[in-house]
Amino acid sequence: MKSEILFHLGPLSICMAVVVTWGIMLGLAIFFSLATRRLSIEPGPLQTLLEGAVSAILDAIEAVLPEKQHMLLPFIGSLWIFILISNLAGIIPGLSAPTANLSVTSALAILVFLSVHWFGIRSEGWRNYLKHYSHPSPILLPFHLISEVSRTVALAVRLFGNIMSLEMAALLVLLVGGLLVPIPLLMLHIVEALVQAYIFGMLALIYVSGAIESQQRKRNE
Repeated sequence: MKSEILFHLGPLSICMAVVVTWGIMLGLAIFFSLATRRLSIEPGPLQTLLEGAVSAILDAIEAVLPEKQHMLLPFIGSLWIFILISNLAGIIPGLSAPTANLSVTSALAILVFLSVHWFGIRSEGWRNYLKHYSHPSPILLPFHLISEVSRTVALAVRLFGNIMSLEMAALLVLLVGGLLVPIPLLMLHIVEALVQAYIFGMLALIYVSGAIESQQRKRNE
């Protein structure tokens, strides 16, 4: 989906998706900075909600990669929250979800790609980590590399395609049905936003888990 160019910063063209992405990042930074400024032993409603969200994310990470949940919480938690808010941004009249732009989802997929190797090297050391690409035979090295690239492309295209198709479907339904179907359409958008954020985050978690546990599986073999 092509985004309208709003202005230029030198040679850079700034479109709506970039501006909304900046706004979401700034808004989340301000919100969590204020929300965590005065934490107490007896939490209020907001602190209880935040603690519940953190606990749910920790439990999800622990189910995939036990004993590593605290190390992965900042990355996976931030990824889930950002993608969820980005998906929901399309509900606001006049805005389009940044994740309906292939450039944004590609940037997120590249971030996951780099993080997979970062966590793998951090856990196993760069020598041991790189060795797993030639295990059990060096002949498999090209296939491992192709797999890394193809799953990164698939990660970007999957999120982009689902959110873009959701927004296009919502637009078509509104054009045909007018304001007669706003509530069911809104609920569909919210549910789909939750599902797509969860799937993207879980795939990222699985990829990171595979990188961290690669040497452990090799030793067990």
